[in-house]
Amino acid sequence: MNKIIISFLTFVFSFSYAQKSVRIAFLSDVHFQDLYGSFSDNYFKGIINPKTGKPTILRTMDSQLHSTRIFNENYFAFLKALDDIVEKGIKIVAMPGDFSDDGQAYNLRGLHRILQQYHERYGIDFYLTTGNHDPVGPFRKDGGKDDFLGQNGKPLGIYSKESISKSTDKVITKDIAESGYLEILNELKDFGFSPKEEDLFWSTPFDDNSFKNYSYKKGLQSAEYSKRMYEVTEGFSVPDLSYVVESVKDVWLVAIDGNTYIPKNINERHENVSNYKGASIGYNNVLTNKQHLIQWVKKLAAEAKKNNKTLIAFTHYPMIDFNDGATLKIKGLLGEKKWQLERVPQEEVAKVFADAGLQIHFAGHMHINDTGIRKAGDNILVNVQVPSLAAYLPAYKILTIQSPEKMEVQTVVLNEVPRFDELFPLYEKEYEALQNNTDKIIWNKDILKTKSYHDFMLFHLNELIRLRMIPDDWPKEFIEKTKNLNGEDLLLLIQNKNQLKEKAIRSEDFKKWSFDDLLLDVYKFQSADELAKKDIPEERLKQYEILEKLYKENNSKKPFVQQLKSVFKILTLLSNGDPADHFKIDLKRKEIKRL
Repeated sequence: MNKIIISFLTFVFSFSYAQKSVRIAFLSDVHFQDLYGSFSDNYFKGIINPKTGKPTILRTMDSQLHSTRIFNENYFAFLKALDDIVEKGIKIVAMPGDFSDDGQAYNLRGLHRILQQYHERYGIDFYLTTGNHDPVGPFRKDGGKDDFLGQNGKPLGIYSKESISKSTDKVITKDIAESGYLEILNELKDFGFSPKEEDLFWSTPFDDNSFKNYSYKKGLQSAEYSKRMYEVTEGFSVPDLSYVVESVKDVWLVAIDGNTYIPKNINERHENVSNYKGASIGYNNVLTNKQHLIQWVKKLAAEAKKNNKTLIAFTHYPMIDFNDGATLKIKGLLGEKKWQLERVPQEEVAKVFADAGLQIHFAGHMHINDTGIRKAGDNILVNVQVPSLAAYLPAYKILTIQSPEKMEVQTVVLNEVPRFDELFPLYEKEYEALQNNTDKIIWNKDILKTKSYHDFMLFHLNELIRLRMIPDDWPKEFIEKTKNLNGEDLLLLIQNKNQLKEKAIRSEDFKKWSFDDLLLDVYKFQSADELAKKDIPEERLKQYEILEKLYKENNSKKPFVQQLKSVFKILTLLSNGDPADHFKIDLKRKEIKRL
């Protein structure tokens, strides 16, 4: 009889958790730019798109193929992701930074308008945290770009001041200046940066109020800009927009502002907006110059445990190395300053936050799909890297909290995006204009033949590697040696025909792909993790495994062979990381299981 009662109670307990499961969508690195926005002090609304008849403010294709993100088509991807979230019935969306592309006023207004529409129509609550592109520095700074698309396909400059303009063809508007924290708080306070009356709890790192004595009035007072300052270095006070919110009972969503803007020269004035370094290094600088965040997280974790709250944190920056154990190999092959290695967090970061009691953390910044796990004594920290909608592989994450100890993470890839090709006629004009400039490397026009957003973003990655990654990161001599090699050539460098025959390996089967294909696949795995396998032929993946094994067994001391050995090892590590598509997290057992 007792067994029946216990079974029944177990069923009821499990059922009640299933009924109360909370879903949160994470959209990172949206890099929103308002294609159809307007300036408050200038009549310019962009150039007319012959396909739609609408004026459009857009950046050139050339600029986005040299960047780790696109600037234009992600506008449509953002709308598609939001529509997808609506269809799934998800009511909470967290955005871990770089929600804008340099925080210009007209883009912030456009983002506000869209978020407000989805909140009013579908009841979605949005929670934002800042990234290194929003803001670019702690305080408002004049700026602009010289790579907008102008009439007749030529570049157009848009600047906030005449004195900083470079282009002859230009527009001057204050709305292109890089907003600081104050402007971002004022424009977007309704999306997490300030409490709502219906929130059960809302607090900042500078707020001594505990959960037990919280009130909306106290929350509003804590949200004031002047009360959210700290000394990043002695004599230099800058803002911190971190907050924790309980909008759904028993779930604390912690938005950590990981931006650490350190002064370049301590003898300069505090108000000098040009005297602050960028924040792209992330948590390595938090350890040295923003330690109050560590104490705050520790305090929150303890209070959450005491009050039976589930703590979920999100920041722009990763807390765990995102290269699946390949970082040392990449350093050895390319050098310490390549492949964005300065952005890899020190191991101390994961240990410090795991010791503070943080267990689940969502991050962006790197535009990659990845999962990292670190265990420190009895503590575990799971870092989920949310891909960007503006890079390959465009996707977002859904967290389902089934119980305080059991959660599920799912990656939703945006393969099809309505209107993604809406701007193609304007790029045609740009390409025609570029053909007259013999000094410039011209981008591949075939990108305008792509039939899906997935293929467009894959093409972007390919061009990014060709136009930027190879010239910037890879040794010139190495690239020269590999540029005409195919898979068979790579095989015959370390095996002769007789050796291959003994192993029953047909070298001619490896002829189908080139070293350029291999390099692209390395970057696919770096960006998409296990999801990259859908974009690589299965036969080639098996051939990579054979090559990695043969190079590993080879004892040649030739530098070129050693370099190739590193490439295959990096590929293997990047393609065999922790589950990064659809998986379960069991905090009690301290394990992750692929679904």
